Amino acid sequence: MFRMILKVLPMAAALTFASLALPVAAQQSNTAVPPQAQVQSPATSMPPSGTSPQVADDAAAPASSATAINPLKPDTTPHELSPWSMFLSADIIVKLVMVGLAFASLVTWTIFIAKMVELSLARRNLGAALTQISESRSLAEAQMALGDKNSVLASLLAAAMREARLSAGISSDAGIKERAASSFAEIVRAESRRIRLGMGLLATIGATSPFVGLFGTVWGIMNSFIGISKAQTTNLAVVAPGIAEALLATALGLVAAIPAVIIYNYFARVTRGYIEQVSRASGASGRLLSRDLDRTHVGSVGGAHSRAAE
Repeated sequence: MFRMILKVLPMAAALTFASLALPVAAQQSNTAVPPQAQVQSPATSMPPSGTSPQVADDAAAPASSATAINPLKPDTTPHELSPWSMFLSADIIVKLVMVGLAFASLVTWTIFIAKMVELSLARRNLGAALTQISESRSLAEAQMALGDKNSVLASLLAAAMREARLSAGISSDAGIKERAASSFAEIVRAESRRIRLGMGLLATIGATSPFVGLFGTVWGIMNSFIGISKAQTTNLAVVAPGIAEALLATALGLVAAIPAVIIYNYFARVTRGYIEQVSRASGASGRLLSRDLDRTHVGSVGGAHSRAAE
C-alpha cells in the first residue's frame, strides 16, 4: 500500500505542478502579445494539440505584429493620372470649367471650318465676277455678263442702276456719283460685317479662355490644400493627383485659347484681302456708272447739234 502511494505521489505532484504552470504561462503570453493580436478567431487563437503554449505564442507573434503594422501603413497604390481619370475625379466646379473650355474649343474649330469655306467661296466668286465685267462698257452689259449670280458685285451694279434711274432728268453728274458712292459704301460695310461674323467670338474665346482655366486651377488647388489639411499629411502621392487635376484646367484653357488667337489673326488677314476685293468691285461699278453718265451727255449733245444743223 505504501509502495503504491509512493508510486502515485510523483505523478500527482507532476500534474499539480503542470496545472499551476499553465495559468502563469497564459498570463505571460497575454502580456507579451499586442492588443491587436488578441482579437482573433477561435481557430487561430487555440494552439494545436501537442503544441506547448510558448510555441503557439511564438508562431502567432509575426501575424500579430503584421496585423498591428498594416493599418498604419500608408496607401502607396499608384493613382492613374490620365486626362479622363483626372476629369472624373475632379471637383464639380473644375468639371464645369473643363466642359466649358472643351465646348469653346469645339466652337473655335467649327468657326474655322465654316469661315474657311465661306471666305474661299466668296473670294473665288468675286474674283471671277470681276474678270467677267472687266470688258463691259456699261452697267447693262455688266449685269448681262454676270447673269443671275447673287454676289456683292451684283448688288453694287444694281445700286448703280437704281441711282441712275432715280436721278433721271437731273443734270448734276457729281450729285449722282456722290449718291451712288454712298450706296456703295453701305453695301461694302454690310458685306464687311457679314464676312466678319463669328470673328468676335474667336476673339472672346482667345482672350478669356486662359483666365477661365486659371480659375479652375485655383479652385482645384484650393480643394487640394483643404484635403491635405484633413488628411494631415504632405505625402506627394496624396498631394499630386489633386494638383494635377487642377492644372488640367489650365491646360484646357490654353488648348482653347491658342488656336482661337491664331485662327482669329489668320481670318483678320484674309478678311482684309476680301474687303479690298469688294472695294475694287465698288470702284468698277462706279466707273461703269460714270461711263454711262458721260455717254448720256455725249448723246444728248450730239442730238442737240444735229437738230441745230437741221
